Amino acid sequence: MIHTVANLDRGEKGIIEELSFDEIPLALMEMGCIPGKEVTLIQLSPMKDPLYIHVNGSHFAIRKETAERIVLAKRLCDEL
Repeated sequence: MIHTVANLDRGEKGIIEELSFDEIPLALMEMGCIPGKEVTLIQLSPMKDPLYIHVNGSHFAIRKETAERIVLAKRLCDEL
């Protein structure tokens, strides 16, 4: 199974392995959402879209469709 940001549970962390540069907004990469960075799922909206994440010192919301394209090298379990 491929682990993506969309697969994370609330409070769970992962290390970004790869992302599709053609399908990920440039602004997201400019804010530090790049391979090797740790990402934490902070909150899910009531409808599970968007997802609120923490990456590289920034908090922001991304669509589930985008989160599914951010592949994680590994998942790290930590509660907030």
